[in-house]
Amino acid sequence: MAAPKVVIVGAGIVGTSLADELTARGWTDVTVLDRGPLFATGGSTSHAPGLVFATNPSKTMTELASYTIEKFSSLEHPDGWCFNPLGGLELATTPERWEDLHRKAGWAAARGVEHRLVDAAECAAMYPLIDRDLVLGGLHTPNDGLAKAMRAVEAQAARAMSRGAVFRGEQEVIDVVEANGEVRGVRTTTGVVDADIVVCCTGFWGREFGRRVGLTIPLVPMAHQYAITTAIDSRRGVNSALAEASLPILRHQDHDLYYREHGDRIGIGYYGHRPMPSDVGNLDYETKISLDEMPSKLMFTPDDFDDAWQHTVALLPELGNGKVEEGFNGIFSFTPDGHSIMGEHRDLAGFWVAEAVWVTHSAGVAKTMAEWMIDGTPGIDVHETDLYRFEDEALRDDVILATSSQSFVEVYDIVHPHDQRKAPRNVRTSPFHDREVNLGAEFWESGLWEHPAWFEANRPLLEQKVADGLQIPQRDPWAARHWSPIAVAEAAHTRSHVAVYDMTPLTRFELSGPGALALLQQLTTNNMDKSVGSVTYTLMLDDKGGVRSDLTVARLTDNLFQVGANGPLDFDWITRHLPADGSVTLRDITAATCCLGLWGPLARDVLAPLTPADLTNDGLRYFRAMTTTVGAVPVTLMRVSYVGELGWEIYTSAANGRALWDAVMAAGEPHGIIAAGRIAFNSLRIEKGYRSAGTDMTIEHTPAAAGLDFAVRMSKDDFLGKSALAERGAPSRLRTLRFTDLAAVVLGKEPVAVNGAVVGYITSAGWSATVGACLAYAWLPADLADGSQVEIYYQTTQYTAVVTSEPVVDPEMTRIRK
Repeated sequence: MAAPKVVIVGAGIVGTSLADELTARGWTDVTVLDRGPLFATGGSTSHAPGLVFATNPSKTMTELASYTIEKFSSLEHPDGWCFNPLGGLELATTPERWEDLHRKAGWAAARGVEHRLVDAAECAAMYPLIDRDLVLGGLHTPNDGLAKAMRAVEAQAARAMSRGAVFRGEQEVIDVVEANGEVRGVRTTTGVVDADIVVCCTGFWGREFGRRVGLTIPLVPMAHQYAITTAIDSRRGVNSALAEASLPILRHQDHDLYYREHGDRIGIGYYGHRPMPSDVGNLDYETKISLDEMPSKLMFTPDDFDDAWQHTVALLPELGNGKVEEGFNGIFSFTPDGHSIMGEHRDLAGFWVAEAVWVTHSAGVAKTMAEWMIDGTPGIDVHETDLYRFEDEALRDDVILATSSQSFVEVYDIVHPHDQRKAPRNVRTSPFHDREVNLGAEFWESGLWEHPAWFEANRPLLEQKVADGLQIPQRDPWAARHWSPIAVAEAAHTRSHVAVYDMTPLTRFELSGPGALALLQQLTTNNMDKSVGSVTYTLMLDDKGGVRSDLTVARLTDNLFQVGANGPLDFDWITRHLPADGSVTLRDITAATCCLGLWGPLARDVLAPLTPADLTNDGLRYFRAMTTTVGAVPVTLMRVSYVGELGWEIYTSAANGRALWDAVMAAGEPHGIIAAGRIAFNSLRIEKGYRSAGTDMTIEHTPAAAGLDFAVRMSKDDFLGKSALAERGAPSRLRTLRFTDLAAVVLGKEPVAVNGAVVGYITSAGWSATVGACLAYAWLPADLADGSQVEIYYQTTQYTAVVTSEPVVDPEMTRIRK
């Protein structure tokens, strides 16, 4: 089969990297078009400062950057280096930042990034310009460095052209040619270029380009200040014109600043100014484009730089003898979550997107895109960068602007994993929201939904539980953020009495039609051909047998299924596999419905008087569903429990939500019912060995490695990913750790070591009220036996834990089935 014709729109660092990666894999019929001249096209690449640093809170973004370093280091250009491994040095000038650098060192250790924490004296030795008295320490990453972006573009373009790729500058693409829902080419100002695949790599123009094909690409072009000083006396003659720089990239994140050398001058980048969104429609494309003059380099605004200069002179006193000689406000793309955007248009086959990509991640994104396009599956997990990861409500213009602006502000901030968006808030609330507010709920936001994390109304319960002997961990200040000991009491009360949980924000689909069963059999690992009323836990895999998601599927009638899913990516995946004959209808019913989780040993006592249904084990067994009423409210009851206790998920329409809440809470009052939040929920599910897709397992893991092989029926005729399972090994497994230090609390992503050598990392963690210890999931070597002792590096502390068989609580499943 002949390779397809590919048109890449955009000849910046992403488009040229992709052309190189595609042609290296045999797709050589590649045409790269750009509205600007080659190769200084006038986009972000043309003025990018070129910092490349691997360490990131996201494992995916770290891997993308690591490949960029590897690839750019191997490039050759007649004018010299494409990548200069100067190293990176992040400074701490406050105790808070010093702790943060220890967390970053943990991420680096968990992902194999070479690094060292260094003291102030060594920081000054590496970077003699700094005022050592201001510095507490630093994080040194020796393999980070500077990319000469334009050379990297030209070097990769030359390789791609040697394999047959064609590059054309000053070719403005004005439209995408399509027919029958498929790409046919692009129309430029000079004619039509045929194509089977079109890839949007237009940088900050991406959002406007996406609108031409009915696609919302959620990014905001944002101006970022960059200035270059006059010559520094102590740096005169140190750097040759060829080398350009010899000091490490310096980041002074306490004041949103970074520094790189330009010969004997210093370049200063600043993120501390106000967000400055840019209207790309007003940019000047008529002026002749050069490295000095381009539409993406806006006029410098000195007033926005005043604080930056003051903090710069304080840190680098010698610069006080000079001044800012030149500067500009350069446009870059920012997204609502700070990650890139990758994937194929769901409704226009062959239209792909690789946007909001900085030089740091460019080659990694290009490699991953090439794998995805050619093989059908990316080589690494990309759910954090997937085009369809956002809820529809998050794709409104006002929401994209607000959330992307916050991403800009937080580029160098110390961000806690549970920090909450400032805006927008209260966009999506459950029908129970006013009741939860009255109970003093502390809300977390996710997917624009408001989730109760804990309830202040339960503070007296906490005092009672502590008096009765409940252990509460003494959290350090970082772990204590966005947390309350009330959550521990809520978890304990769920195990001893009964609690309700607002499960409304959990994604729900309705899958119906004569082809629904066949589709589910094809897409999932478990046997879905069960009787009406069955509830089945199952997985969706990719072509290579990796875990995309887990689902809980209830068969409500022969041709009607309710699917409990994990978010928009599941909707996208199922939609892409809907049969063309129209025999299956998929609807997202999340907003139209609501759900209460009623769990605990007294759950039956609460619910039985409210319903005519037989709630005994004979009447409604575990993992069965039925329709009935609760009070006067029509409901669907599912006997499932994500917390490992007796109980039900109770579903009804959003309109009936308040009535359902009031009925259940009134009936539960004699039994001590409480409302409980997400923190308690999380700790209870870890006690029971229940996984969270996207956090505990991704496409990089098989079901068996994730401990979920019980959800795979290899006896089924076939399902997506089945054939690949037999070929994949599992060098690591998801294991449960029980911390031996009663004061130990971790939050996730910490490195795990055996005898001092890092062998894995933590995914989820929570304090177990039931066993009185912190429990965590971690990916560890498959041959690490139960009872093995490991070390966990948490900030400046080392904890010990023991690999433990699971579930830790109620392994016989007697509580959930009684």
